[in-house]
Amino acid sequence: MDLTLRRVCLSFIEDLNVTKTKEMVVDFRKSKSPPSPVCISGKDVEIVPCYRFLGVQLDNKLEWSTNTDAVYKKAMSRLYFLRRLRSFSVCSRMLHMFYQSVMASTIFFAAVCWGAGIKAKDGNRLNKLIKKSGSVVGCRLDNLDEVVRDRMVLKLRTIMDSLPG
Repeated sequence: MDLTLRRVCLSFIEDLNVTKTKEMVVDFRKSKSPPSPVCISGKDVEIVPCYRFLGVQLDNKLEWSTNTDAVYKKAMSRLYFLRRLRSFSVCSRMLHMFYQSVMASTIFFAAVCWGAGIKAKDGNRLNKLIKKSGSVVGCRLDNLDEVVRDRMVLKLRTIMDSLPG
């Protein structure tokens, strides 16, 4: 059995594309010494300060500014299309539907993970964007804190309901 496990591990390493493999080191020690490189099949794995994983930007300081910048940039490009739709006299209901399906899905993607941990300036930046979107749509839209709170409560209820007894 031990020999079979070893063969599986070795075949996995052979199939691994080292050029696409990245290493992100999270180190909060005061005296930071450079980490020793990880070597797979004789090739060093590239060390990166930031990595996009499942659509969320993670950095080696465990801060969310990089992710917030990416979300903001994406949402601003979608705000342009929301404004274009309004310029064509699209009804408020359709504008709200566009906001919910295209903009809100971008802004609030994985908000349960990062929403409570972002800096105040990043939160304010996203809230201003949501407020601008609300003025284009013609109604008040839930701000970041409200959406994050509601989604966290919903996730917590789902977890609590799945526990036995």
